[in-house]
Amino acid sequence: MRSAVDDPPRRRRTATRLSTGLFPAAVWLASGLLLAFILLPVIGLVSTSSPSSLDAALADAEIRQALLVSVQDAAITAAIATVLGVPLAYLLARHRFPGHALVQAVVDLPLAIPHTVAGIALLFVFGRTGWIGAPLETTGLSFYGNHAGIVVAMLFVSAPFAVNSARVAFEALDPNVERAARSLGATPGQTFRRVSIPLAWRGVLTGAVLVYARSISEFGAVVILAYYPATAPVTIYNLFLSSGLTASASAAVLLLLVALATFLVLRTLASGRLLAGAERLRR
Repeated sequence: MRSAVDDPPRRRRTATRLSTGLFPAAVWLASGLLLAFILLPVIGLVSTSSPSSLDAALADAEIRQALLVSVQDAAITAAIATVLGVPLAYLLARHRFPGHALVQAVVDLPLAIPHTVAGIALLFVFGRTGWIGAPLETTGLSFYGNHAGIVVAMLFVSAPFAVNSARVAFEALDPNVERAARSLGATPGQTFRRVSIPLAWRGVLTGAVLVYARSISEFGAVVILAYYPATAPVTIYNLFLSSGLTASASAAVLLLLVALATFLVLRTLASGRLLAGAERLRR
């Protein structure tokens, strides 16, 4: 028999039904227009690709390799962003220090920079003549034409999602829980590992999922800093230039399916539904 400690109370979502009238109609109209704006291009893309064209695209070794590069490097980027971003998120959530607002602005800066501009800026640091790229070039490590360059470009544009999602999760925690752990003799590191992270894990995982989703679709920064090995967006762009809209559409649908499938699985994990279902099965 489980106690109340084993089953902490959860905040239930309450749904309210919109009444009739002008305001509900305006809400539904605005919502429908935005959803249609998002869905119509996707439907148009999918409808132009036949099963035979998708099979042909999937049989293309170049496209398969590009999809693999995108998934692999996006996953690596998500892991790095989480490892580096969670401590910064905790610092921003739990401490107020001189320059706090400036640090938060720096975290959000990649969200406001056009990604081609981000790629050019990264060249000054990680390019062959860059501040970091030039010394590493002498050791044989180049960010151009290398997976390292792809990951760096992906990380720059997606890191804010990891930091902000984890920060919001840490801010939602009751500081008294951490104080209680400290009063029982836990060190700050132990409190962070055993109390803060387990309580904020959904926000941390959500941030990792958003980083992955943003990274797998990145084009501008990747094509300028690394270009090769070609990711799926770069390959699709090259197909569009060389073979036209129809040939690139099939590859685009494949990327859409791969990205959507992996995103849904990771998002479901982040919401805790799969873990909750497994727990119910064990009971």
